[in-house]
Amino acid sequence: MILAIDAGNTNIVFAVHNSEKWHFPWRYETHPIVPLVQYEKFLRLNFLEHDLKLEAISAVVISSVVPQLTNAMEDLALRVFGIQPLIIGPDVYDCLDISLDNPLEIGTDLVANAVAAWERFKTSTLVIDFGTALTFTMLEGTGRVIGVAIAPGLKTAVRALSSNTAKLPFVPLELPESVIGKDTVHAIQSGVLLGYTHMVKGMITQIKSELGTNCKVIATGGLSSILHTLESDFDVIDRTLTLEGMRLILLAHSSDKGRRTKD
Repeated sequence: MILAIDAGNTNIVFAVHNSEKWHFPWRYETHPIVPLVQYEKFLRLNFLEHDLKLEAISAVVISSVVPQLTNAMEDLALRVFGIQPLIIGPDVYDCLDISLDNPLEIGTDLVANAVAAWERFKTSTLVIDFGTALTFTMLEGTGRVIGVAIAPGLKTAVRALSSNTAKLPFVPLELPESVIGKDTVHAIQSGVLLGYTHMVKGMITQIKSELGTNCKVIATGGLSSILHTLESDFDVIDRTLTLEGMRLILLAHSSDKGRRTKD
C-alpha cells in the first residue's frame, strides 16, 4: 500500500492506496509548529482504528506547499514506517508525461493535479482546484502545462471578510437560492458563493476561448461540491485527483529510477 501525504495551507491530508483506490482521507489542520509526536500519534491512532498495519505501507509520497512542513513529513515517514519518502519537486519532473515551463514556480499539488488529469484524458484539460486558493491549471494537447490562474478560495474569502470586519458573523458555506441578500449572512453567501459561481463560469469560458478548444474540465479539492450549480460545467468531479497524481508521480519516479539503475 502507498501512503500519500498532501501538506497544504489549510490541512494535511493523509490517505492510503491499496492498488485499487484511495481510502481513509484523514485531515489534520495545518499549524505553523506542531511537535512531530503529535503527527505520529494522529497517524498511529487512525491506522489502529481502521485495522491497518504500519508494515503494510511499502511507499510514501509527499507533496508539500508549506516549506516548514516538508522536513517534518519526511521525518514522520522515516519514524513511523522506516521508509524514505519521495518528496515531489522539480528534481522528479523529468520522468513525467507532462512538461512545465516554470517548474520552480508551480505548486507540487498543481503538478500532481496536472499529471492525474493528463493520465485521464490525454488532451487539453483545465483543472479547477477548490482549496485554500481557487486555482485553474491549464494543459494543452501535448501535455504541457501552459499556465495557472489563482484566486482566494471560498473559505479564504469568507474568513477575510469576517476577520477584518468586526460586525460580520460566522458564515456557513451554503449556496443561497437568491442573489439578493436579506440579512448579513445571506448577503455574504450571495456575494462570495454566487459571485464565485459566476467567476468560475466566466473563467472556464475565457480559458476555452484563449486555448481555442473545448477542453475537458476537471474539478477537485475539498470544496468542489459546494457550488453544486456548476456540476454541468465540469466533465469530472474528482476529490482524490491530487492524491492520484501523487501516486502516478511516485510510480513514474520508481520506474525511471529502476531504468537508470539497469543502464
